[in-house]
Amino acid sequence: MESRFTNRELVREPKCPFCGNPLERPCEVEGISSRGMELGTCRCGATYAHDATGHNLGSAMSEALVYGCGGDWDKAWNLMPDEDYLQDRVENYDIESHLIVPGGTYDGRRIAGVLYFILMKSRSCEVEPLPSSKLEVPGTSSTYSAGKSRLRRSYSKGEIEGYIRDYNMAALLEIAAFDSRVIRSLQRMLYSVDPIMRSKASEAMGRTAAVIAEREPAVVINLLQGLITSVTDTAASSWGSVAAIGEIIGANPKRFGGYLPHLLRLSGDRILLRDVLAALGTISVSSPGLLRKYTYHFIPLLRDPSSEIRGLAAILLANLGAVEAGEDLESLLEDDSELEVYKKGSMETVTVRALAKEALERL
Repeated sequence: MESRFTNRELVREPKCPFCGNPLERPCEVEGISSRGMELGTCRCGATYAHDATGHNLGSAMSEALVYGCGGDWDKAWNLMPDEDYLQDRVENYDIESHLIVPGGTYDGRRIAGVLYFILMKSRSCEVEPLPSSKLEVPGTSSTYSAGKSRLRRSYSKGEIEGYIRDYNMAALLEIAAFDSRVIRSLQRMLYSVDPIMRSKASEAMGRTAAVIAEREPAVVINLLQGLITSVTDTAASSWGSVAAIGEIIGANPKRFGGYLPHLLRLSGDRILLRDVLAALGTISVSSPGLLRKYTYHFIPLLRDPSSEIRGLAAILLANLGAVEAGEDLESLLEDDSELEVYKKGSMETVTVRALAKEALERL
């Protein structure tokens, strides 16, 4: 558990309100901290300033904004809120313990600190790339960096759909290198009646989002938050939304791994469990370390009545290297139940027995 009781007060680790990743303790930055405020940068690109009293939010906002512009005050004040950048804040922050204290008191001290956040909607608003822009993106070549695309023109919805149907990821990545709107076209395809098209669109969304996030992280953060909201607010099928969440996190776990808890919470809904396991399987390929501590939560699923759940749990546990699941996996070696698994543009029919055998061979 990330939260714990200390001195009879519930405290928790501070996290970015945009991406959910843990934050480093802010500190004074020479040449920028003009008001003596501590500053910090999240891996998603957001910058934040610490207001110890909670009464100087205007100053904290300006400090975070200028820091996000590399110290260029003129550039900062030419930007417009909502149009050029997003704002948020985290209250009850104690810089001494580097904890959030919802109760407002800690070790006999009143805690009123606020972390004020700014997230630029476009990298063009920044003078210098923030450290997070140097993060490696699994499965994404630098060939698709912004400004390196050979073609720059408008693309129709029909063309995007054609690229998905043909599994032409290269074309979609090239478009994403200069046009973030491709994300919206792909999002519409998450509701296709064809499950293969939904799966292809989800994969494409993850891969294109990794490219777009390098220059416009706010676009992808808004997308992720919208996908999560659409799933939690709808009692019906999630269509391709859960898969898309998994693909986005899996394609860029360093930047978006903070959204994993949202995905894990969805597993409590039986209707969504199948999709959540598939999404977690995607994430476990590129970043098994994110999920390893949850291994014991997945092992009982190997005994689930649903063959889909058993099979997907076997895939996930194999990716996690869960040797502790060996005995339960052995019990599935006579299980001839079938399920469909999406792999690189197509659906493959496999047996639970085959997946269990493969998992045991990998452990």
